[in-house]
Amino acid sequence: MTITGQNLIAGEWSGDTQDGFKAFNAQTHSAIDIEFADATALEVNTAITRANEAFTSYSQLSAKQRATFLRTIGAEILALGDELVETACGETGLPAMRIQGERGRTIAQLGLFADLLEAGEYQGIVEHADNDRQPLPKPDTRLGYLPLGVVGVFAASNFPLAFSTAGGDTASALAAGCPVVMKAHAAHPATAELVARAILKAIELCEVDRGVFSLIQGKNYAIATQMVTHPLIKAVGFTGSERVGMILQAQIHQRPEPIPFYGELGSINPQFIMPNKVAQDGAEIAQALVASLMMGQGQFCTSPGVWLVAGGEKSKNYQTFIKSASEALAQQPAGVMLTPAMCASYKAAVAERKEVAGVTLLATGQSGNEQECSASLFATDFATFAKTPLLQEEVFGFSALVVRCADEAEMMQFVSLIKGNLTASIHGVDSDLALSKELSLSLAHKVGRLIYNQMPTGVEVCASMNHGGPFPASTNIRTTSVGSEAITRFRRPICYQNMPAELLPSLLQD
Repeated sequence: MTITGQNLIAGEWSGDTQDGFKAFNAQTHSAIDIEFADATALEVNTAITRANEAFTSYSQLSAKQRATFLRTIGAEILALGDELVETACGETGLPAMRIQGERGRTIAQLGLFADLLEAGEYQGIVEHADNDRQPLPKPDTRLGYLPLGVVGVFAASNFPLAFSTAGGDTASALAAGCPVVMKAHAAHPATAELVARAILKAIELCEVDRGVFSLIQGKNYAIATQMVTHPLIKAVGFTGSERVGMILQAQIHQRPEPIPFYGELGSINPQFIMPNKVAQDGAEIAQALVASLMMGQGQFCTSPGVWLVAGGEKSKNYQTFIKSASEALAQQPAGVMLTPAMCASYKAAVAERKEVAGVTLLATGQSGNEQECSASLFATDFATFAKTPLLQEEVFGFSALVVRCADEAEMMQFVSLIKGNLTASIHGVDSDLALSKELSLSLAHKVGRLIYNQMPTGVEVCASMNHGGPFPASTNIRTTSVGSEAITRFRRPICYQNMPAELLPSLLQD
């Protein structure tokens, strides 16, 4: 279908594309020959206002009606067929298999919330009156949940489907009964438009108020400011850099009415390789870490960025690990980053690490053309890591740092030193369990997901998943952006006391 390059404002396509922007082909770094509009302040305001108008009717839909709507969105995304895959591949440089998998996850997320809505998972708690209780009777109380209102969502650069237009934030907000105003990422605007068309088709088929969803295009920073400060926006979901996330959070804190800001901002996802694991499986675990690092050119929020290895620099076990990791990484092909800016940022970060005293470049992946980046593996000791803030920051891309720890005490000091993370993994054997237990007790307070003998890349969409963590992994340590509990971000509790059945929500009636 023809890409208009326009904004979708409550069912209507609008926007002047002549003074807008162009997306880039990630493979060639050349502009794609489609102009996209920069949304105006009027268009953003209209989208938010229409979403607020739609809130009344949409929030009152039954759980079954919302479930049908979510499933219809998934069906319409699938109906986009190969065009969606080809468009996303062109804009991001990600392989077709990755996009196909991400499409499946996006549809599965919508289906998960639909299933739970129909099963009454979010219906609340009923406690009947007890007139015989002493010294005072107990009233009838019933705990339900209300949607917050209009939710502003910012698409992620690295997941054009699963964390973007119809991704987890949108799916959970719609499931909660909240209309969504989505800010598309400028790295994949055509992909965003295609998915928005699928949502619009679902809106029409399910006869939902068109104001329930709008897509905002643009590279103008004023759009983000207007969205997070608009008085009708009641919550914000964001996936992006710590720098931008902190700007948005500061703007939200200046609002007369504070609102929740659910930001996912960055993570180094440390990997702890226990002493006996290094001795027994050093070569194998090194190769597995390289394979995990290479997924999506390291552009996963859960990419393993720092590897802690027990042992002295000249120990046989450490050298076996380093040799295996270096050889595996040196064979990895060059690859494109999501955008030219990310490519430049990655290359600058790698160059900066090369200049740090006490840091050794162990291996570099195969070289490519000017538009491509190469993987890199560095090593240092714990003392250098501890005194160098630069090494403690995330490098967005397929670069990892091996931190050599002389003993268990340095591993424990590492935990106290680092900031919050989405994940951490402990790799050990049975004889490492005592040390692993001690480590895990401290490490659990620094991560949202603690993993044993598995890689961090890959997030299961299920009821028990937590995708969040202490700052700066996320801005709200109490919530997850993946899994069935993600819906709790966009609703609030309300207690109904002594209410007649006619005035109760259907889910709380006897």
